[in-house]
Amino acid sequence: MARILIVEDDDAVRHFTARALTRDGHIVETAEDGDLGLEIIEERQGQFDLVLSDIRMPAMDGIAMAMAVAERFPHLPILLMTGYAEQREQASEVKNVVIDVLSKPFELADLRSFVSQALTERKAA
Repeated sequence: MARILIVEDDDAVRHFTARALTRDGHIVETAEDGDLGLEIIEERQGQFDLVLSDIRMPAMDGIAMAMAVAERFPHLPILLMTGYAEQREQASEVKNVVIDVLSKPFELADLRSFVSQALTERKAA
């Protein structure tokens, strides 16, 4: 069981992802954008096992949020999601900060696999 923060502006994707990870036994919190996600992370003093964030969001995007999180909580693993190829390329520029990028739309099995791998890498570090 892990504490996971999902940062996603699309209600359907956020709810689907949260429901799936909760059913897998994880404790899940959600945020609608990067500003709110960063605020929650700071309030909880980085006490999450994983942050799963969309890249393209209003206000603060996922890459900017990931960079801010990495400065304050370098131990906190971050997984990004996007449906846009150019954003996937942008994320490769911060590969030292994020674990990987999950392409949208994704299947439930893909989500579970990416999250499981990210959590395993965190334990190994």
